Amino acid sequence: MHVTLAKKKPSECQFCKKCYNSICKLKAHVRLCHNGKTSTCPFCGKTFKLEGDLSKHMMIHTGEKRFSCGDCGKSFNRKGNLNQHIRTHTGEKLFSCGDCGKSFSHKRNLTEHVRTHTGEKPFSCNDCGKSFKQKGHLTMHKLTHTGEKPFSCGYCGKRFNRKQALTMHKLTHTGEKPFSCGDCGKSFTLKDSLKKHKLTHTGEKPFSCNDCGKSFKQKGHLKVHKLTHTDSHRR
Repeated sequence: MHVTLAKKKPSECQFCKKCYNSICKLKAHVRLCHNGKTSTCPFCGKTFKLEGDLSKHMMIHTGEKRFSCGDCGKSFNRKGNLNQHIRTHTGEKLFSCGDCGKSFSHKRNLTEHVRTHTGEKPFSCNDCGKSFKQKGHLTMHKLTHTGEKPFSCGYCGKRFNRKQALTMHKLTHTGEKPFSCGDCGKSFTLKDSLKKHKLTHTGEKPFSCNDCGKSFKQKGHLKVHKLTHTDSHRR
């Protein structure tokens, strides 16, 4: 008769999640590694109760990126960031808005979207009191007070206060036109230029005059038209 012995369930350390096959070994580990000690980052001096947290933090300094995407090869220093990135390939949208049903792949995008319903603007400027829905918008706004332009063009040295403005400026050097019309194939440097162009295919005129109801394809044309009303009122 064969007797099968049940395998011992590994004991897990509640601090660093390491597993041991006996309680005695686990206790010895806790006594040696987690007995009120803190782990300190040799780069910035920040302290951590768990060695595992220190290891994750160190990747910020070392630039190590252990987690790679199987689809495009892009690497990340945290598994959670990789999981979020993978959704850009799968199209999976786990987070839905309770007000309008719109779905998002990232929770932070849902949080930002919800503010379009609530009107909440939790990020305020200390200099002028202006409030913003997104922290990034506040950061950009602050540059208008400081005059700082941290983004520099490698071609001509011109500086910008927004990264997006620098990206668009670089296209004037490269001649690249990344925005293409699906109807005729014409390409544009700016996304807004493509939007305006598409109206020539659809015939849509989204900008209407409140005074006479006349509609226009471009906002600039509406502004010019409105002057005809202000001039007539002056007469």
